[in-house]
Amino acid sequence: MASNAETAFVTGGSGFIGGRLIERLRAEGIAVRALARSGASARTVAERGAEPVRGDVHDLEALRAGASGCSLAFHAAARVGDFGRREDFERDNVDGTRNVLAACADAGVRRFVHVGTEAALLAGDPLVNVDETAPLRPDSPALYSATKARAEQAVRDASRPGFETVVVRPRFVWGPGDTSVLPALAEAVESGRFAWIGGGRQRTSTTHVDNAVEGLVLGARRGAGGGVYFVTDGAPVVFREFVTDLLATRGVAAPAGRSIPRPLASALAAGGEALWRTLRLRGAPPVTRFSVWVASLETTIDISKARSELGYEPVRTIEDGLAELRQ
Repeated sequence: MASNAETAFVTGGSGFIGGRLIERLRAEGIAVRALARSGASARTVAERGAEPVRGDVHDLEALRAGASGCSLAFHAAARVGDFGRREDFERDNVDGTRNVLAACADAGVRRFVHVGTEAALLAGDPLVNVDETAPLRPDSPALYSATKARAEQAVRDASRPGFETVVVRPRFVWGPGDTSVLPALAEAVESGRFAWIGGGRQRTSTTHVDNAVEGLVLGARRGAGGGVYFVTDGAPVVFREFVTDLLATRGVAAPAGRSIPRPLASALAAGGEALWRTLRLRGAPPVTRFSVWVASLETTIDISKARSELGYEPVRTIEDGLAELRQ
């Protein structure tokens, strides 16, 4: 992908995907600068081998300094969550992405790789064997989905000769270093709040973090300017079986018999969100529309385009990934 003199700029490097990406880039001999919002984040990216650049996605001076002299940039920073204030999601996911794009273009970055998500297509319907031709859903009632769709569109619109942008979309990222999905599932089970929605037997695509990083690196190396690519672990799995196996790596047993119908869960989510917004309650309702979608809708991904254009193949199997988590 690069000579030893090449330098990459990474946002979100203290997070799950961004951190693993830094380690992969450093292993390939690429120098890395990583945006760090805090002292703790700076220490984390430094431990992973990157040079910290203090600032955030709203600090244009820091962004330009981080990107200066870099030929590559990877944008992994995002506000992730299933509920919150519209202005926070807009500011971080849409305005923040535009800021990073502008700073990288000004600094002379030639390849910009954006960490996208299938959530940008989610608005309440299943995604069945979906590919990159499916429309983005900036109209989604889920703020994460809507703002990630708008962020991705900004990335695609920014691509031009001399500043080529690529979007790589992993789905349901898991593996060592996960600080959100598996911990949240385990906490829900241990607190007695967990239940399958509609039985949980729908098919779903997943992406081990090493496979997500493989897609990002190949996107930087071979992706077409303005291109979009899905990457996953390959064949889909049954959601219930995968989550059960994932929880078992933490010594947590998923409750076999607890299930609620999807229409009931959807109604509870819509009512809870309306109540929280009307009364301006703190935190999030017990169940949200986005969490219901993730837990109950088939979401299967066709990765033919990544295979044909990037030469992508999963570098980690689900079996190997689960075995690593059990250790």
